[in-house]
Amino acid sequence: MLLRFGFPLLALLLSGCGASLVPRTGGQAPAVGYAPAKRPQPGGIVGADARGLQRLFGEPRLDIRDPAVRKLQFANGQCVLDAYLYPPAANREPVVTHVDARNSAGDDMDAAACAGLLRRR
Repeated sequence: MLLRFGFPLLALLLSGCGASLVPRTGGQAPAVGYAPAKRPQPGGIVGADARGLQRLFGEPRLDIRDPAVRKLQFANGQCVLDAYLYPPAANREPVVTHVDARNSAGDDMDAAACAGLLRRR
């Protein structure tokens, strides 16, 4: 009898617990993985599209495409710059919202300084 009524009743009682674990947010949620650029940053990189980055730095060393993000990597032996592009809205061209930079030893460095080194080619 416990199997017939106990488990379904327990499942019904526990099903109401999950809703309180999810925080409620107001307004419309942004696209998955999208973090809007607040202001232009390192050397005009944030907010640029892929064509703009290629005009600045040439062909990327890596071009990784994922359903939610595109990563372009530029390098010249002195530094490596990773630019992460997300679409600002549905059916829009992805733009850079985040940049990481590191020197040839792999240590973090200022993205604007790395962009300057990459521009000198």
